[in-house]
Amino acid sequence: MKKLLLLACLLGATTLYAKRWTVDEVKDVIRKVNTYWQTNNPAEVRSFWDHAAYHTGNMEVYKLLQDQQMLDYSIRWAEHNQWKGATEADPANWKYKQYGEGQDYVLFGDWQICFQTYIDLYNLSPDEKKVARAKEVMGYEADSKVHDYWWWADALYMVMPVMTKMYKLTGDEKYLRKLYENILYSDSIMLDYETRLYFRDGKYIYPKHKTASGKKDFWARGDGWVLAGLAKVLQDMPETYVRQPFFIEKYVNLARAVKKTQQPQGHWTRSIMDPKQAPGYETSGTAFFCYGLLWGVNHGYLSKTEFGPTIEKAWRYLTTVALQKDGKIGYVQPIGERAIPGQTVNADSQANFGVGAFLLAACEYVRYLSR
Repeated sequence: MKKLLLLACLLGATTLYAKRWTVDEVKDVIRKVNTYWQTNNPAEVRSFWDHAAYHTGNMEVYKLLQDQQMLDYSIRWAEHNQWKGATEADPANWKYKQYGEGQDYVLFGDWQICFQTYIDLYNLSPDEKKVARAKEVMGYEADSKVHDYWWWADALYMVMPVMTKMYKLTGDEKYLRKLYENILYSDSIMLDYETRLYFRDGKYIYPKHKTASGKKDFWARGDGWVLAGLAKVLQDMPETYVRQPFFIEKYVNLARAVKKTQQPQGHWTRSIMDPKQAPGYETSGTAFFCYGLLWGVNHGYLSKTEFGPTIEKAWRYLTTVALQKDGKIGYVQPIGERAIPGQTVNADSQANFGVGAFLLAACEYVRYLSR
């Protein structure tokens, strides 16, 4: 018995005494976290990526709990933004080739993620005004001859799922074709074929860029965006689509690469393969990874035997470290694009996109327990 207790201590109170969750307990956590966020943050904010990422999680909460008050929060946000992303009217002025928050960056993915929620809200209660701008903007992109829209990893969460949602909305396969063309470009500049992980963008390609100790520098939230985005794409992509095997292979390869780099405490460090670059806990990347892996097991793309232990360790981190007593989600790296040495991330470090990622993982964990 003493040996068992000693082993548990050495493992940091791990699987020997891990809490066994019930569906109702996880639902209570979801309510607590989402109520805390919605109570302390107004819905009437812009439709840029960070707010929109939260709403992708909130829509999953509504799908699971059918709580009208939580849904109303997303409706208020959409109406405040007139069901639009960036608002520039003239396509001749639309931009995307570099970062920009102006209203002329209509084709920049950070202004397009909002369409995910608008389409979801339309599907609950159809009204053409909800998807008119999405059809205008994404239809323009799908019909365009260029394919270099997604030049940073985040865009693969921001926009890939919009493409599959647009396909389901319209029945037009041009959105699936454009999705494939665009991700081929992304792969050409960001995908590391040795590890199957994604660099955040072209600035971080090895060996041009290295961590302080000379290693490849993969950003956890960046690869979290990609894994979660691929899960959302496969969820809406028809099995008959000729490119579906390409996306399945990409998703499974990334899932296995992610599994290899989890820390013993259940989280992923900000620089995935070099924990010393920015040591300590980080929630947003971990939550997106947890969601992405859970979705794969729940839908038969990943083996529970292979990925179950990884999922349980990630969930334990999310609920014992990231989740605070009042419902706050802490240890979220602030807005940025890389692992920053010396940056402080603590229990009070919270962000809208981090809450959205936690909610996605928690909703999928309910389904995992219900299998």
